[in-house]
Amino acid sequence: MNIIMIKKVLFFLMLFTSLQMMSQEAGKVTGKITLSGNVPAENVAVALKGTKYTAVTNEHGQYEIKNVKPATYTISIRAVGIHSVEDKITVTAKQTTTKNFMLSESQEDLDEVVITKNKYKQDKPSLSLRLQTPILEIPQNIQIVSAQTLKDQQITSMSDGVIRNVSGAVRSEHWGDLYTNIKMRGSQVQAFRNGFNVVSSFWGPLTEDMSFVDHIEFVKGPAGFMLSSGDPSGLYNVVTKKPTGITKGEATVMAGSYDFYRASVDLDGKLDKKGKLLYRFNAAAQKKGSHRPFEHNDRYVIAPVITYQVDDKTKITAEYNFQYANMTEVGSYYVFGPASEGYATLPVGFTMTQPGLPDTNIQDHSGYLMFEHKFDDNWKLTAQTSYFKYIQQGYSSWPSAVGSDDNALGKGNIIRNVAIWDAESNMYLGQIFVNGKFTTGPITHKVLGGADLGSKDYMADWGQSHNLDTPANPFNVYSPNYGTPSNGFPAFDHTTPLSVRAGGKMNSEYAAAYVQDELGFFENKLRVTLAARYTWISETSWGETQEDSHITPRAGVSFSVTDDLAVYGLYDQAFLPQSGIIKNGDKVKPLTGNNIEFGIKKDWFDGSWNTSASVYRIIKENELTADPTNGPNDIYKIVLGEKRAEGIEFDVRGKLFDGLNLIANYAFTESVVTSSAISSITVGSVVPGYAKHTANAWLNYTVQNGKLKGLGASIGGTFLDGRQTDSWSVGLEKLPSYFKLDGGLSYETGKIKITANVFNILDKYLYSGSYYEWLSAYYWQTEAPRNFRVGVTYKF
Repeated sequence: MNIIMIKKVLFFLMLFTSLQMMSQEAGKVTGKITLSGNVPAENVAVALKGTKYTAVTNEHGQYEIKNVKPATYTISIRAVGIHSVEDKITVTAKQTTTKNFMLSESQEDLDEVVITKNKYKQDKPSLSLRLQTPILEIPQNIQIVSAQTLKDQQITSMSDGVIRNVSGAVRSEHWGDLYTNIKMRGSQVQAFRNGFNVVSSFWGPLTEDMSFVDHIEFVKGPAGFMLSSGDPSGLYNVVTKKPTGITKGEATVMAGSYDFYRASVDLDGKLDKKGKLLYRFNAAAQKKGSHRPFEHNDRYVIAPVITYQVDDKTKITAEYNFQYANMTEVGSYYVFGPASEGYATLPVGFTMTQPGLPDTNIQDHSGYLMFEHKFDDNWKLTAQTSYFKYIQQGYSSWPSAVGSDDNALGKGNIIRNVAIWDAESNMYLGQIFVNGKFTTGPITHKVLGGADLGSKDYMADWGQSHNLDTPANPFNVYSPNYGTPSNGFPAFDHTTPLSVRAGGKMNSEYAAAYVQDELGFFENKLRVTLAARYTWISETSWGETQEDSHITPRAGVSFSVTDDLAVYGLYDQAFLPQSGIIKNGDKVKPLTGNNIEFGIKKDWFDGSWNTSASVYRIIKENELTADPTNGPNDIYKIVLGEKRAEGIEFDVRGKLFDGLNLIANYAFTESVVTSSAISSITVGSVVPGYAKHTANAWLNYTVQNGKLKGLGASIGGTFLDGRQTDSWSVGLEKLPSYFKLDGGLSYETGKIKITANVFNILDKYLYSGSYYEWLSAYYWQTEAPRNFRVGVTYKF
């Protein structure tokens, strides 16, 4: 045994000695990679071609490759969004070879922003916004919520605090974590994903899980370059993660209050040695409880992407996203109280939901196929098609009667009702567009032209309902009984095909063509945008079909006072066919709207941070709305008339100095009726669904040097004032001012980062809601009391 042990020791000594000698004979390659303006290029892949020697640049643009065998190599620099660079280097034994690179950014490959100047600011839109112009020079208010912002704030879904990062964005109807329904500039904005309008009904789409999301772009006001048809208040575009060409991975686990548990993984790399076939794979699993008993919302996600670089000019990308949600019935988060009592009269954790009801489950599928081809450095063709399928089976809850001192049911008593909500949606969408650049004498042109096609259908069964309680044995909010309800559980029919059961069917088909020219004068200091879109659309709802076509013009001017200061003006129009039945038999006309906007944008300290300010006025005509006296099953609508939304918006985001990052914004919004055909809605009436004043801030500081290097702290708050309810039935009580304070700590060392956040630090009773005239009752939805999340991320 002793001899064997001695042999082992001698073997390891010899091995160690030989490795040491090899390392002494080896060389080292180091360097720094920067972009134009001497900006460090982070996360750039550096490789010695044909070998195992690789590295990735750090936040300072520096890289280091150790223990390189002496020889002559080809060093390759690659990353999405830059032109690839190769050069010859010679590595000498026991010597350090230094090789620095200055890279030029590629305007044509901006499908994913990999290289950023700081954590919270991005300078360019994604390819899916179709524009080739930096944000600073676009004559419109566009705000981008970066990937690092989502991570630092521990945002896990589209409805989980994203809007705090954008001026004037609010959610009046929360819909739990089912639908996002964001409102800006006085109206609900359109939801986009990778450049596709994914709204198939008023309620959709399902909130995106952040595991497969790279960043989110908010476009204020009409955007003819994106919208075939839509509300003039704007849109948000969720941009999903794509392969970067850099082999890396990331795994995160999180836990928090109210039985919150989550795990996610992000894998990025190559499927071949040449780097032509790339992949990205994201997956997540989440169990999420609630501060209300009997309520949960669990998610499961997979999202693979494959990109094939056919040659230097052509690239094909295929992507699939699947989300599965299993949750308590829709509406479980609402609480009702009589008109005489007002809002928030019950504990923050009170629930009216009935344990024992089946879960509602949702399957959300989306697939994309994108083709990109560069004809040369100035012209590029992009074509993409997508298919979306949404399947929902479950329930929704809403009371059929709310008791008070003025009715026989009595104060505190409620008849809870549940209805079936099975739904299915299919969307087939396609786009093709060309970006080009050329000059005519001293004038430069950036041209965008393309076409959009789409077919959408949505059907749902809302026709089966059941009262859980009886007038003789109602549910009492002051003495709730969550045992078997007095009227028993429902037995709904889920087996008959939905196409037979569906009482609500919506279909739309559209075709649109768009052309835009951005003309640059005086060496592109003055930019004039001229554009127009032609849209044809046919919509069917409740058996009624509306068909319309419209031309919407767009004109903008942007002027660079200096290289980092631009002022702009914009006139843009929107067009949105409407579905519904008018009781008097009148034909439904499309909603039309126009936006006039002026603004100023500035980059500070070599682009480290940015400020933007804008003022706007939006006029909307012919908008359909529900009658304030409608019952829950009343399908008839009325034409409101004309609405005017106007306001100011201010945003600041970026790196104030090394380690200190800030996002802050403020918006003043006022939306009123300027012409009304409804006696109960008079001229001057305030439009529901927004806050007059919104202010947000998020400040993050990370220690850059010393023993505490990597330690970070964050603090953020949201303030809302002049909150409007989400219906025309305003009642006698207004929603109070709102203030929420959040904060957190983080620590990053090597490949591990720990993040902990506390939400609603002040433990305030926070809620939104409205008065519901048909029930003579207030309803509201509470937010969680003080709660926390802790996460650990490992990079590999």
